[in-house]
Amino acid sequence: MTTIPILYEDGEALVIDKPGGLPIEQPRRGGPSLDDYLDELKLGFQRPPLPVHRLDTDTSGCLLLARNPKAHKRFGRAFEERQVEKSYIGLVAGPVAENEGMIDLALSKISSAEKGWRMIPAKKGKPAISHWTKLAELEGGLTLVKFMPLTGRTHQLRVHAAAGLGYPLVGDPIYGEPDPRCTRTMLHASALVLHREGKPPIAAASPLPEDFAAFGVRPAIHD
Repeated sequence: MTTIPILYEDGEALVIDKPGGLPIEQPRRGGPSLDDYLDELKLGFQRPPLPVHRLDTDTSGCLLLARNPKAHKRFGRAFEERQVEKSYIGLVAGPVAENEGMIDLALSKISSAEKGWRMIPAKKGKPAISHWTKLAELEGGLTLVKFMPLTGRTHQLRVHAAAGLGYPLVGDPIYGEPDPRCTRTMLHASALVLHREGKPPIAAASPLPEDFAAFGVRPAIHD
């Protein structure tokens, strides 16, 4: 079993570098998940750490774990109150003309027998806001974009890319289409900062994974 890199550690928090393709919860069909690594991530503590927020199975990068129940509750409240700074790097499957902007598209969940469930923009949906900055224009008309979500809705950046920027993320099987050059949706949680009263902030950064290189992205581009 592969060891998961630790990006930040103190007495109440871990930030791990979650591999793309690893689900946080055990899939119904079975297979590996983050649960398989929690004992290894005790690192001398009696309790295994617990994830505070979610990342899609495909999404790689910074995932915050709490090492005790009180910290888990406090960190969860910080996410709910939008006190956590999050940055993601996404590979958008088309040319983005502007250099930066904000996407304000509320989201709702729909489901059908043919396509399963997905999120869609909906005026009466839950508020979802993402700031973004263009980092690089790549060969084949692709665009490397830094996303800074203010909210944390399910599939928020995937839908905001497709509906807000006009192109889905590369490899997205739900809001775009698979790409033979990758095995996942190309989205990476590159940085996370959570400020704490009376303590230094939890701050972590994750370099771009190697699979971005297939699209001509240099690993150094992550901020």
